[in-house]
Amino acid sequence: MGEPEEEAGGPQRVRRRRATAGGGAVMADVARRAGVSGQTVSRVLNDHPRVRPETRERVRAAMRELGYRPTASARTLASGRSRTLGVISFDAARFGPAATLAGINEAAQEAGYLVSTIALTAADQEAVRGAVDRLLGQGADGIIAIAPQRSVGEALVEADHGRPMVTLDKSFGARFPVVAGDSASGARQATEHLLRLGHRTVRHIAGPVGWIAAEARVDGWRAALRDAGAEAHEPLFGDWSADSGHDLGRRIAHDPDVTAVFVSNDQMAVGVLRALHEAGRRVPEDVSVIGYDDIPEAAHLLPPLTTVRSDFTEIGRRCLSLMLDQLERTPEPGVRVTIPTELVVRESCGHLFRGSARRAQG
Repeated sequence: MGEPEEEAGGPQRVRRRRATAGGGAVMADVARRAGVSGQTVSRVLNDHPRVRPETRERVRAAMRELGYRPTASARTLASGRSRTLGVISFDAARFGPAATLAGINEAAQEAGYLVSTIALTAADQEAVRGAVDRLLGQGADGIIAIAPQRSVGEALVEADHGRPMVTLDKSFGARFPVVAGDSASGARQATEHLLRLGHRTVRHIAGPVGWIAAEARVDGWRAALRDAGAEAHEPLFGDWSADSGHDLGRRIAHDPDVTAVFVSNDQMAVGVLRALHEAGRRVPEDVSVIGYDDIPEAAHLLPPLTTVRSDFTEIGRRCLSLMLDQLERTPEPGVRVTIPTELVVRESCGHLFRGSARRAQG
């Protein structure tokens, strides 16, 4: 098949058009070279199924010959979407949110989407609304919110965005699809493991008040103790940092009745291990410790830390999948995806009747 004739103005007009586009071919050039309509080029750009294979290949060959690289604006015009997703993240330096964001980015790249991220330090309604407005102003097709605090969820509900949204940890009034790690189950697994080792009860160093995962872990810990008929002391609330774990660990380190501690994340558990060491309490001979998250460093601590593993990468990928369901398929209303947790047993846990605990019982 020969090339179609040049329109009036010929090569000079094409060169002028290329010059205005920064030296590259535009969609009209591709359509003319392939002998198809501009709409067909748009369909090929967006992998529309109703394009014959031979036509699709002819368009792609024209793109290669002309060195055509579709811009974000071209794809937006072709599909009505920017193929950009917004992500609102909080406390992004922590392992969980950072790993979740990595999972979102990885899955988005595979699906041909760009990700624009806004990391907020404040969780008030004004900050959340501002982030939503900025992302929508950039043309985001939808927003994924790593929303760990109840105040964040409330602010998202108040933000009148009218675009698809996916949240982590909580479906606020079932308005948005949600992906969550099973924090309550993970906390129950950790507590039950310590009770099976013979510990009469398990103390808990919790995450901050108002954090959804922290509250779920408190619930799972309490439920395990209640079902075992064990005493439940009031939890001590930290701020996720190793410093707070150390401060709270010092409050219980000298108590001989403390033989097992479940900590709501691994960073705080690091601080607890230090506090116990400073108090002359050995782990696991005197006190058993379990953390949560399975940070990469957990296996290299002394002793290696028993912890609850959350698959944050999978959580991020499932967030992206739910978003694509809303954008490209028929979504299920109020869907909630729960990612299972896994107890990773290492050397920071021991039976109650080891070491000084044995001596204490005579």
